[in-house]
Amino acid sequence: MAHGESNFVGDQLRLARLVNGLSLEQVASAVGATRQYIHQLETGSRNPTGELVEALADVLGVQAAFLHSIEANGVRPEQCHFRKQQTTPASVTSQVLARGTMLDRFAYALERELSLPKVNFPDIPVRDLEDAEVAANKARQHWGLGADGPITSMMRVVENAGAIVTYFNGLSERVDALSMDRPRPIIVRSDAKASLCRQRFDLAHECGHLVMHRGVETGDKTTEDQAHRFASAFLLPRAAFIREFPRGRSMNWAELFKMKLRWKVAVRAIIRRAFDLGMIDAAQYRTANIQLVKTGQAKAERYDDQLPLEDPELLDAALRALDAGRPGGMRNLADSLALRAPMFELITGRPLSPPPPPIGDPKIVPLNRS
Repeated sequence: MAHGESNFVGDQLRLARLVNGLSLEQVASAVGATRQYIHQLETGSRNPTGELVEALADVLGVQAAFLHSIEANGVRPEQCHFRKQQTTPASVTSQVLARGTMLDRFAYALERELSLPKVNFPDIPVRDLEDAEVAANKARQHWGLGADGPITSMMRVVENAGAIVTYFNGLSERVDALSMDRPRPIIVRSDAKASLCRQRFDLAHECGHLVMHRGVETGDKTTEDQAHRFASAFLLPRAAFIREFPRGRSMNWAELFKMKLRWKVAVRAIIRRAFDLGMIDAAQYRTANIQLVKTGQAKAERYDDQLPLEDPELLDAALRALDAGRPGGMRNLADSLALRAPMFELITGRPLSPPPPPIGDPKIVPLNRS
C-alpha cells in the first residue's frame, strides 16, 4: 500500500468530490461502497483501505497522494463573488467554492515557479450606486485608461492588473461568472462561448467586485447592483456616454448599434445606461426592451457574430513558459499538487501536456542530417 490508512484526509475527499460536482451517492456507486461509508470517510470517522483510496483517486481525477495531504483553508464565502439567487441550490455554492479552492491552490503553486504580473487592483469601498460610478472612474485613472474612451480589451485590463482568467466548463447555468479575492485574484466565466459584449460586461462586473467589495460577502441585490453600475460606468464613462447617446422621442436604433460596435457593449446595456443616467424615462426603457425581445434580440443581438471574443492569455502563457523553461514543467506542477489529467483540465480549462519522452527512447527515430 503506497499510503498508510491512518493519514487519510477526509476533507480532501470532500473537496475533490465537490470540484467534480458529484454527490455522495455517485461516488459510492462508482467505487462499490455505500453513501454512509463515503460520508464517514469525509468526516474522518472511518479510514479506507489502500485499494479504496486508489479507486477514489481514479474516480475523482486525482492521485492517491491528494487524499493524504493536509492543505491550507479553502476559499471563504466572502472571498468568492458570485450571484447567489434564492433558488440556487447549496450544492452549486459548494461546487463553486470547491473549484475556487482548487484553482487558488494551483495559482499559488504556479506563482512559486514563475514571476506573474504584479497584483494591482485598487481598493475602493462603496456605499451606494453613485459611489460605484465614482469607483469605476477612479479605477480607469488608476490603470491609466483615460476618462472617456472605449476599453480596447477588458481581458487585458484584468490580466494586466494581475488576475488569472479562466473558464469552468460544466458549471451550473445559474452562475454566469465569479471572482475570487485572493492574493492572486481569479476571475472565472462558466461559458466560453458567450458574445463579446456579454463577456466584457461580465469581466467588468467581476472587476467591480474585486475593486469595491474586498472582505465583503456579495451575491445580494445591493452588491450585485453596485457591480453592475461599476461595469456600466467603466465601459461607458458618463461624460462620453452623454455626448454620444442619440437623443430623440424614439430610439435611433441605427445609432445605438453604431455605439455598440464602437464601445463593444450590448445595446441592451447601452439602453440601461441611458436609463440609469436619466436620459430616457421608464416608459422609453420598457419600450426599448420590448422591441429587442420582439426582434429576437433578447439574448443574441445584431453584430454579436461579428465581434470576436477576447481570449485569456495569462494562464496559457504561464503554462507555456513553464514547459519551455523545463521540459515537463506543467506535468511536474500537476504532480506537485497530486492532480491527474482530468482534475487538471477541470480546474484550468486546459489539457495536461503529455510527459516528455525519456532520453534514448527506442520508439523515437532520430533524423539523419547530412
